[in-house]
Amino acid sequence: MRSHSYRRAAPAAFALALAAGLIAPAGAEAWAQNAAAPVYEQPPAPIPAILDAAPTPTPSVSPDRKTLALFERSNLPPIAELAEPMLKLAGYRINPRNNGPANSRAAWLTGLSLRSIEGGAARTVALPADARFLSPSWSPDNKSIALLLDRPEGLELWVVDVATARARKLTDARVNAASGSGYSWLPDGSGLAVRLTPAGRGAAPVINRTPAGPIVEETQGRAAPVRTYQDLLSDAGDEALFDHYFTSQLVIAPLSGPVRNVGAPGVILGASSSPDGRYLLQTRVKRPYSYATPAGLFPTEVTVTDLTGRVVHQVADLPLRDNIPPPFDAVAPGPRSVQWRADADAVLVWAEAQDGGDSRRPSEVRDRVFMLPAPFTGQPTTLIDLKERFGGVNWGNDQVAIVNSRWFNTRHETRFVVNPSQPGQGRVLIERNYQDRYNDPGSPLTEPNEKGRYVMQFTEAGHVLMEGSGATRAGSYPFIGALDLATGTSERLWTSAPGEYETVVGLLDPAGRRLLTRRETKLEPPNLMIRDRTTGATTALTDFPDPAPQLANVSRELIAYTRADGVQLSGTLYLPEGYDKDRDGPLPLVMWAYPAEFTDAAVAGQVVDTDNRFVRPGGSSHLFLLTQGYAVLDNPTMPIIGRDGAEPNDTYIEQLKMSAEAAVKAVVDRGVADPDKIAVGGHSYGAFMTANLLAHTDLFRTGVARSGAYNRTLTPFGFQAEQRTYWQAPETYYEMSPFAFADKVNEPILLIHGQDDDNSGTFPVQSERFYAALKGNGATVRYVVLPLEAHGYRARESVGHTLWETVRWLDQHVKNAPPRASAPAR
Repeated sequence: MRSHSYRRAAPAAFALALAAGLIAPAGAEAWAQNAAAPVYEQPPAPIPAILDAAPTPTPSVSPDRKTLALFERSNLPPIAELAEPMLKLAGYRINPRNNGPANSRAAWLTGLSLRSIEGGAARTVALPADARFLSPSWSPDNKSIALLLDRPEGLELWVVDVATARARKLTDARVNAASGSGYSWLPDGSGLAVRLTPAGRGAAPVINRTPAGPIVEETQGRAAPVRTYQDLLSDAGDEALFDHYFTSQLVIAPLSGPVRNVGAPGVILGASSSPDGRYLLQTRVKRPYSYATPAGLFPTEVTVTDLTGRVVHQVADLPLRDNIPPPFDAVAPGPRSVQWRADADAVLVWAEAQDGGDSRRPSEVRDRVFMLPAPFTGQPTTLIDLKERFGGVNWGNDQVAIVNSRWFNTRHETRFVVNPSQPGQGRVLIERNYQDRYNDPGSPLTEPNEKGRYVMQFTEAGHVLMEGSGATRAGSYPFIGALDLATGTSERLWTSAPGEYETVVGLLDPAGRRLLTRRETKLEPPNLMIRDRTTGATTALTDFPDPAPQLANVSRELIAYTRADGVQLSGTLYLPEGYDKDRDGPLPLVMWAYPAEFTDAAVAGQVVDTDNRFVRPGGSSHLFLLTQGYAVLDNPTMPIIGRDGAEPNDTYIEQLKMSAEAAVKAVVDRGVADPDKIAVGGHSYGAFMTANLLAHTDLFRTGVARSGAYNRTLTPFGFQAEQRTYWQAPETYYEMSPFAFADKVNEPILLIHGQDDDNSGTFPVQSERFYAALKGNGATVRYVVLPLEAHGYRARESVGHTLWETVRWLDQHVKNAPPRASAPAR
């Protein structure tokens, strides 16, 4: 932080200068300065070996908890895979070759084996050579697993017979997975509802990008505030491509028998069958499309059809929703969250705002939850009126359901118990601050019923089985409890043992005495096991090894400390293997953090140890620095608290500085960190934090900021947890923007950004313009653009290079840097 005086431009002038383009992009110029084109570099050993280790298989258990499937995963993909063509259309990123998700978003699997939960040898499922697939799903009757197999011409739907471990193709390479998996099981497991590309679709339209005229948008005094979305449609050519790739023919694909069409083709974003299998709930978008919102907010028809496609009920005909007010508790008018009731044959459930969707408008009832049973000819009945926004429902049976409501502005939630057979009102079961981890009662434990729908489970006494994280000062210890619906009190039936972190995957008997669990400890990687909670007996199901044994002997400790205003803070301190403080003295240290907003200081100060968790780095994790002689303070808490109704961000910089000062003091006082060799870093909102700390403090020698946003006027209708618009809080937007204080950043900073960042608000231009501002003010800065990468980095080359840049930068500006002329006081 430079201490010289300066004159701030008014926030409005600052925004106008930026809008006028007075601050030019400089990314291309940065590369032009290099004599040779940059190439992908490798980080130092042992990092490459860890990155290239075979990933642990992903386990999946059948709905009846009798069969275990193990899915082999692909490792970090090569950059050539990300270089496949990609289209960005209406908020989606798709691969035009296979009409599925872009490779930057696809989670490819490469193999599958099956085994009985009760024991026996694994059976490998034979798939075509070099197969890769995605979106596997168990059938409700436990007999099959569906998956989408990637072929040169598109995605094929395949089905694995669990009894024989044999796979076969069910459809040609026409599955349309541009939005979602493209299929869903029928409730009896006899077939699937599948979205296919229309027969004879032909080649994609050839878009002439030579403009025939200007692109014109106009509004006539109608307020239409929208968040900062990415990958939107931009012209008529994009609209034609969207129609081509997102238009589907919905079909029923039986496991045996011919495929039959369901209605006419359309832009179908979702289709699900009713639990009794007689109806389909479809969501179709229609023109006119928007250049300001993603497809989910386009004009939409939500309908119920029979299995031939005949419309039997229209739930909603929604207009373009581009005028939702900025507060986060605001919603679009009209039916939303339309779904099937899980415990009934064919009952529609949805919520509808009673305040017009505007949370600023006084209203005794915010949301009304409706039900409408088949044949959908009567009037909807009110399940419950809510004073907050509908947050979901857990179904149990005809007598019991639990409805959740939330209000973001206060972080408040209420859970009601309702009787679906006598709808109209509910009884308050639980009220709480949903950020309060210590007093979290957990959530209902749900298991699939015979129709494959997840419903609550009950004890013999009629109490609801609950599962929760069990957060305490000593650590998170997952539990199963029994919630008495009459009193709201809960009894613990089982809790993970001290030093272990064991979560429930599913129940192996109706009473929940035998559990399928996932267990890990500080030194043992997560594995599946069977546990008898009454006797304590266990049986191991998997034996996955440590994926990164090179880091098995690093030390880890939760440290707690207090900032100047009395708020309790904490962070996890990692020290390299073999480090001895008395022998080796202080280390160079990196703090990696991400701020969070709270409304309650006591909740913000909750400390939860992680000593019972198995932690290994992956991707471009900062924990790899432990292999290079650095100490790491991971997630030092940076709470931004709005007390007594105040907006947290009005004191963002003040609170951020206090938290950082307390963290630095904590590690220096412990003798593990040299106060002159501490760096700070973060990703996304953590990068934003990093830039602000360099602009407003002298605590750190350097910063590493990945994929951040640095100018909040570029996100004028809210960001992160900030609900106000720029015009409602211009000073806050300005004061929080490190771009506005680029002249005060006098510590070196490394900026890294994915060239195709898809996260709302973190456009690559954020780093580009911040680099230009820093460079123009004489800062020491390096700006690295990762081609083809989104908000998170996926390609092996990109991940390796990011780690190489990080290690190299920190070695230069922290570990091997000479002492500062004036080191900060202890």
